Amino acid sequence: MRKFLILSAAALALTACQDKDTATKATEAAKAEAPSIIEAAKKAQQADVNTKINTWFDEKYMERVRLYPQRLAGLGIKERMDEWNDPSRAFALEQLDRIRQDMEELKTNFNPDDLDESAKLSYRLFLENSQNALDGAKWWYHGYSFTQMFGPHSSVPTFLVNQHPIDNVTDAENYVKRLQGVEAYLGEIIKNSRVSTEKGIMPPEFVYDHVITTANNIVSGAPFDDSDDLTLMLANFKTKVDKLGLSEEKTEALYEDAITALLTSVKPAYAALVTEMERQKEMTTTDDGAWKLPDGDDYYAHRLKVMTTTDMTASEIHDLGLREVDRIHGEMRDIMKKVGYDGSLQEFFTYLKEEPRFTYEDSDAGREAYLKEATRIIDVMTERLDEVFLRQPKAKLEVRRVEAFREKSAGKAFYNRPALDGSRPGYYYANLYKISDMPKYQMEALAYHEGNPGHHMQLSIAQELEGIPQFRKHNRVTAYTEGWGLYSEYFPKEMGFYEDPYSDFGRLAMELWRAARLVVDTGLHDKKWTREEAIDYLTTNTPNPENDCIKAIERYIVMPGQATAYKIGMIKILELREEAKEKLGDQFDIREYHDIVIASGPVPLNILEERVDAWVASKS
Repeated sequence: MRKFLILSAAALALTACQDKDTATKATEAAKAEAPSIIEAAKKAQQADVNTKINTWFDEKYMERVRLYPQRLAGLGIKERMDEWNDPSRAFALEQLDRIRQDMEELKTNFNPDDLDESAKLSYRLFLENSQNALDGAKWWYHGYSFTQMFGPHSSVPTFLVNQHPIDNVTDAENYVKRLQGVEAYLGEIIKNSRVSTEKGIMPPEFVYDHVITTANNIVSGAPFDDSDDLTLMLANFKTKVDKLGLSEEKTEALYEDAITALLTSVKPAYAALVTEMERQKEMTTTDDGAWKLPDGDDYYAHRLKVMTTTDMTASEIHDLGLREVDRIHGEMRDIMKKVGYDGSLQEFFTYLKEEPRFTYEDSDAGREAYLKEATRIIDVMTERLDEVFLRQPKAKLEVRRVEAFREKSAGKAFYNRPALDGSRPGYYYANLYKISDMPKYQMEALAYHEGNPGHHMQLSIAQELEGIPQFRKHNRVTAYTEGWGLYSEYFPKEMGFYEDPYSDFGRLAMELWRAARLVVDTGLHDKKWTREEAIDYLTTNTPNPENDCIKAIERYIVMPGQATAYKIGMIKILELREEAKEKLGDQFDIREYHDIVIASGPVPLNILEERVDAWVASKS
């Protein structure tokens, strides 16, 4: 009996130990599980906050977009289709107040410590963009209202042609209402221009002749004169309305309304503009640089900071440009040897300008051939994008000729984004006014820059990104965007493109052009170079035709600092790539690097560097 009791006690003790063991293990398991539960809860809470802040960003973005009817049209949103943007100073001041309120609301309602990395970046960019807008308000009147490069006088017709769709009668009636509103719209901007003039802020004399010529071109043709050709806006309106298949009576009524609006609103608006430009021309000087403006040195320093997103001074940028020009000249001489040219670099430049085989025929057929070849170059590149990218844009791309009314003063080439809904493709515009200014040997690099893998790819992908707020998809950072465009001219060589040494010389010529910009932009606006001195620098140091150089310098004069962004952005993208390759060795993947660069949307160069550094650290 005693033995049984001992065994029973032992069994009970063993059971108790086992129960205690089980309880201990359960407690330890619970303790081990607790952090994961807490972590899961934190992640869920963070995801909720991220969703809320992205919703807030998108709401604020659309609130702002809806204040700008033309921006809505650019995004393919059919709202306020009968209106123009409000260009008044009062409206601009209202927007500054709105920006301040939004900054305070963001800081009050969201803590960046509660956000994931993507949302933190959005938080940071929103505040930086907002502060930049507030800082830039000081210089509101310093921006020239009308130039040969930009201004409502040229954007009115291009906007109506390219961004105002006519899919039904209401759209057509809204087109007419916009025509009716041109006089008030242009009139307000003319008023802003007068105020700038009173403050001593006027472009140099040569600008006025360009603006006057463009304005007169816009109001030429029927119904403005007895010409057999319709003016651009009426021709565009007629083409779009004819496609609706309306009754003859309704179609005629719409035509009559458009003609009346052109004669009673558009014509007097442009007449008033020409009168004002002629008046201002008598008051201005031939001084070209920003240095001539009130607080001109500070204004130019501000422009350089905004455009390059760096703290580089004008002198540093100027010296960088001189070094880059020398380096590229050396690479060009190597190609001269390869093609067997015996002479100086400047003599080779002259040869390229004068040799007929390097340009298309100066005819409609020659211009059509240029557009066809540019399209082919982009198509060939597009077929190989998977080799160097993890993603491609969904938006289509179309190569177009710059319209006749503005081709004489417009830039060499540029890109317009596609509509968000895919209703409008991206447009690569080539200026074929003077066909000799668009040599064949530069076609490849130019097509890569404006099309794929350049602006079309980068900007379209940015619009199509998922999981980030809208404002980041449409962020404007010149050094990033144009730096990418110039980098996109370079790396196709690593893929085996530019097989023709003359085409490779064209690539170098395009890079040289951007390096020279660093010299002439700072020369004009900081070192007080004249327009003629700057033109002479380009004609001496680049292979570009004289007319090309003249138009370029005139562009840089009215857009201080903008031209410096290209080369500085490209240098940073290449520099970050090479540093990543050195650190990662065999782990470096060019596709991943490109994805890191373009998957954030446009960002300042310092933030791009942070993103690349984080990617490298994650793979090390």
